[in-house]
Amino acid sequence: MNNVSVQYVNQLSKQHFVSLVGDLFEHSPWVAEEAYSKGPFSSVEQLHAMMKEIVAQASVEKQLQLLQAHPNLGENIAMTSASTEEQTKAGLQNLTQDEYEQFSSLNGTYMEKFPFPFILAVRGKQKEDIYEAMQSRLLNTEQTEFDTALEEVYKIAFFRLTDKITEDKETKKRA
Repeated sequence: MNNVSVQYVNQLSKQHFVSLVGDLFEHSPWVAEEAYSKGPFSSVEQLHAMMKEIVAQASVEKQLQLLQAHPNLGENIAMTSASTEEQTKAGLQNLTQDEYEQFSSLNGTYMEKFPFPFILAVRGKQKEDIYEAMQSRLLNTEQTEFDTALEEVYKIAFFRLTDKITEDKETKKRA
């Protein structure tokens, strides 16, 4: 189901709400489950802000689990359909053997330094941009990278959310 309205989302049962937005945060439907009770939502932005707040207020352990649920960029592994589509559009599903080995090596170095995969909102980026970002972020401290990775998760969730839900015409007029 694509491009439903916020008004429609507000009328969903918890099960249907989680079915619709439970994949915004990679393999972490707990965010949507908790957000459901915070409705109704006046806009896509408010729903996203609520979900972001739920993650921000979660324990560090739960945040780490959320980060660890993300796939390594450029890996040929099973991942959510949203991740597959995002990585394909960025050219990460069509890497040459050399590029694959470079990404794989960089992913390995990253995972040796940080306890979670490299996360980047790849929409609008090409594989070269992603590779450069990965190299640059390897210089971060663990706390800086943890915070950066969470910010990227929020961006990914917002992109996915706006792919699914549109603003109501009445909401746009009032805004």
